[in-house]
Amino acid sequence: MDISMLSGINSDYLTTYAKQNSLVNTTDDSFGSVLSSMLNSIDETNDLQNAAEQAEIQFALGKSSNTHDLLIAESKAEVALQYTVAVRDKIIEGYKELMQMQI
Repeated sequence: MDISMLSGINSDYLTTYAKQNSLVNTTDDSFGSVLSSMLNSIDETNDLQNAAEQAEIQFALGKSSNTHDLLIAESKAEVALQYTVAVRDKIIEGYKELMQMQI
């Protein structure tokens, strides 16, 4: 059953929306671009992990009593880490598949 007609959202709509809002880079599809994007993602994950650790330290020292901000920082760091690990696993899976190909 094709549900795209029910919701009015299809892949063309999503692609157009992403291009209009600069959510995707359409000018460069090279490996270097993908690698650069992944390295930026790793840096962002590291920054979020550091921010969560800093929030934990501030809370432990009593300088911050807002548990809500601490939970948000830890949740952001956890989601970013899960995403990074999932991407890493897919890259390793693809590498293993390439290595098993016969020449």
